[in-house]
Amino acid sequence: MPRLLSVNVGLPRNIEWKGRTVHTAIWKDPVPGRCRVGRLNLDGDGQGDLAGHGGEQRAVFVYQIESYRYWQEQLRRADFVHGQFGENFTIEGLPDDAVCIGDRYQIGSALFEVTQPRVTCYRVGIRMNEPRMPALLTSSGRPGFYLRVLQEGEVGPGGEIVKVGEGKERMTIAEINALLYSPDHARDRLERALRIEALSPGWRSSFEALLKSQMSGNAGLVPEAAAHPASPGFRPLAVTAIDHESDDVLSLTMQSPNGRPLPTAMPGQYVVVRLQTAAGGPPIFRSYSLSGPLSTERYRISVKIEPNGAAGTYMREHVQVGDALDVSSPRGSFILQSGERPVVLLSAGIGATPILAMLHSLAAVRSTRQVLWLYGARDGEHHPFAAEVRRLMPALTHGRSYVCYSRPGSRDKMSKDFDATGHLSRSVFDEAGVPREADIYLCGPNRFMADMKEELATLGVAPERIHVEIFNGSESMTPGVVGGVMRGPHLPKDDANTGPLVSFARSGIAAHWKASVYQSILELAEACDVPVRWSCRTGVCHSCESGLVSGAVVYGPEPLEKPADGNLLVCCSQPIRDVVIDL
Repeated sequence: MPRLLSVNVGLPRNIEWKGRTVHTAIWKDPVPGRCRVGRLNLDGDGQGDLAGHGGEQRAVFVYQIESYRYWQEQLRRADFVHGQFGENFTIEGLPDDAVCIGDRYQIGSALFEVTQPRVTCYRVGIRMNEPRMPALLTSSGRPGFYLRVLQEGEVGPGGEIVKVGEGKERMTIAEINALLYSPDHARDRLERALRIEALSPGWRSSFEALLKSQMSGNAGLVPEAAAHPASPGFRPLAVTAIDHESDDVLSLTMQSPNGRPLPTAMPGQYVVVRLQTAAGGPPIFRSYSLSGPLSTERYRISVKIEPNGAAGTYMREHVQVGDALDVSSPRGSFILQSGERPVVLLSAGIGATPILAMLHSLAAVRSTRQVLWLYGARDGEHHPFAAEVRRLMPALTHGRSYVCYSRPGSRDKMSKDFDATGHLSRSVFDEAGVPREADIYLCGPNRFMADMKEELATLGVAPERIHVEIFNGSESMTPGVVGGVMRGPHLPKDDANTGPLVSFARSGIAAHWKASVYQSILELAEACDVPVRWSCRTGVCHSCESGLVSGAVVYGPEPLEKPADGNLLVCCSQPIRDVVIDL
């Protein structure tokens, strides 16, 4: 009969790790007597990162003493204590290759149901003093499992674990774990897993994505930011037109010099441009949204000329019609979604560029969706694409435009050039009639986007309906890390002019790889304060998956499954020559 050997709890605390502060509850200590189990937690227990741990589907984490013995032998350790793996229940019996999703167990006076395998993160590596632990737990088929609480009650060490029900399809924890993390995502087994009602929503979503996917890599794990991979490399495109859109914005139209069709873009995507601004110097890389109509014949990018901007200044002063620019394939996940919901295209300044491509796409098909163009500029001289937007709006059955100037000029006419004085705000949303159920596409300066997200929240727009594009860098994900000072991307203090050059295209930073200092591209990115996403740091979770714009990498350690073609895992990769990464 399986037994409960120890009940372990712990509250979140701050620990120091690699010069950072991590808020975690990975440390669990045995409870001497009986312990009450609630719907979301055991008494005295908590989670430091509720996005990755805890909640109804992950109320109780279970690990087996037999796996303790396995790891003691594998790691040559003899210092394990109950709670060593962050588990709430240390048990005897119920191995991962026998327990099935949906199985139900009575322990003490509480009733539980198995919902999913453990999802490992770097914090178990901290607790074990073994950074490889997330990958080892997953690849070994010994991840442990989570329970949800069907009936609250009390449990205590020594109690019997009585099986009172079986899940449908009889798929074990080990099978479900391998189905997501190993390269073999057999369609029939994915369909079986999705028939299990007790499977947690997160794992269900991953399996649904794998079932629908036709891409390489792991569609069940890839983050949205890397979900549309593109072929690495640059192609020379000839500049066929240069147009001044406003005082500080110019557009460049480019075509393939040999007439070959260009890769198809989706509305909202961008390209990376490689510029050789100084003879003999390193190139610089900039990401520019495609601002024109969808076309396989030509691309149009629109560039803001900043006072000290190296790329914009170079383009204004040196690039001429007939010149060639090195341009990547279109990439990015800020994409107009199909459907019937209303669309709000909300932007300010140069943030109009990807939004304008969406407007072109809607106008091209004469969309009958409600479309609201909301735009903010300083004045008419700093209002690019004004005439272009006016030409596109009549193609939309239910299209409307509302423009705010913060400081209109003497020649700017209300109701002709703009609709209101001031900044875009909640009152403007009310005046313009922003539908709460709309899909919102938002782009502009960082402060503007933060303000708009707050205003949209007060309007009652659901967060998942707000789609955001960040020009300089991307949103970071550093689970559990607290209290750090936010700094803009910069060169590392020890950068030297040797080794492969690693260029972070969206952040505008290029630093040299030093194998004696960095174990992964992730560590170099962190040294440069480039915004990154990560969780396991060992090639398991794919949170760090990013676009590989050009170059090549090797992996060490090898990930459990390689990323999609055109992507890389920055947490466990090293460059073998110059690389450009979409971060």
